[in-house]
Amino acid sequence: MLTAREMDVVYLLSRGLRYASIARRLGISVHTVGSHIKNTYRKLCVNTAAAAVARATELGCLNSKAGGDLGDAS
Repeated sequence: MLTAREMDVVYLLSRGLRYASIARRLGISVHTVGSHIKNTYRKLCVNTAAAAVARATELGCLNSKAGGDLGDAS
């Protein structure tokens, strides 16, 4: 359903990071983060970051592997 990168972005959103921080962490542009978020919202049928995180969690997309290569975002 979600691509690996979309899962990375949602995982980092769930850790409270903002778009600019996500972009720096993943080595992509803020615009690309926005594109991943937009695609994620569409695929999960949601309209907010909180809803996307909740739905991704329900679907098991935010398991321990989702942020495994990203380290602790705190």
